[in-house]
Amino acid sequence: MLVIVVENVPPRLRGRLAVWLIEIRAGVYVGDLSAKVREMIWAQIEQGVEEGNAVMVWSTNTESGFDFLTLGKNRRLPVELDGLKLVSFYPPDDADLSP
Repeated sequence: MLVIVVENVPPRLRGRLAVWLIEIRAGVYVGDLSAKVREMIWAQIEQGVEEGNAVMVWSTNTESGFDFLTLGKNRRLPVELDGLKLVSFYPPDDADLSP
């Protein structure tokens, strides 16, 4: 199983993802593809993300049963701890603190 979520990316990238995956909700793509195709899709995302952000999650043989990659500006940071990949948060920007 493969899940990709994109935010604020160009329409051409969303169209490119729709060629290989099913868009079940705006910016949320799912499919069941080989590792080679998954890597090719991630390369396409890296080239086309521009100012947006993306996360890709796939099933794998790890303790948690999945792995993931992130790309673009986002408050979440993947961190590996004792073989588990967890998510840490950057502190909020000053803009996020305004009422």
